[in-house]
Amino acid sequence: QAQLVESGGGLVQPGGSLRLSCAASELELTFSSYAMKWYRQAPGKEREFVAFITSTGSGTSYADSVKGRFTISRDNAKNTLYLQMNSLKPEDTAVYYCNAHRYGVSKYWGQGTQVTVSS
Repeated sequence: QAQLVESGGGLVQPGGSLRLSCAASELELTFSSYAMKWYRQAPGKEREFVAFITSTGSGTSYADSVKGRFTISRDNAKNTLYLQMNSLKPEDTAVYYCNAHRYGVSKYWGQGTQVTVSS
């Protein structure tokens, strides 16, 4: 069964860092066929885009709110997507989801991992 599984979330103090991972398995196509995104959803808010990476990893883009603090990357040999989050703020608290898409069509979602930034 095709799945994306996020991990690496947790509780961190403001200014701290976390690295999220998203492991892909049994996708219809190889992991390297999909562009990938990270989204997040805070309590009471809609899901919002965080970061994007092309299928080869050659291109990335970020939401303005995380630009300069977060870095998206991928290891196609390990079928894994990453999100390095530095200088975390309380407003980064949310459930973080990874998403695989192809030609602009969303194909797979992970179940999410909770990130809480609090002192």
